[in-house]
Amino acid sequence: MRNSIVRMSWRGVHVALIVVGLMTVAMGTALAQGTGGPAITDAGAQQLGAALAIGLGAMGPGIGIGIAASKGLEAIGRNPEAAGSIQTVMILGLAFAEAIAIYALVVALVIKFI
Repeated sequence: MRNSIVRMSWRGVHVALIVVGLMTVAMGTALAQGTGGPAITDAGAQQLGAALAIGLGAMGPGIGIGIAASKGLEAIGRNPEAAGSIQTVMILGLAFAEAIAIYALVVALVIKFI
């Protein structure tokens, strides 16, 4: 069971890397065409950086929160008497994972507005 979860999470990482690679190739092609003017402006680079920061920064915590909640609910289903302690630890772990996504949001806002 654990191996299938690891395989699924790596599958998501591979998909994300393929998407970022395709975006890089597309930007390189657009820059190579040489339209005479600047191909990408500072504002465009800022927007792209902010979008990538929040998009990629929220992907990891999203996967982690999903796996943690799944395993926590599975543990509660197997041992309902320990639901209180399992729920407390699970919520604490989810809060830490969510904090990472909030850091990504702060970085994206700093890139966008500063």
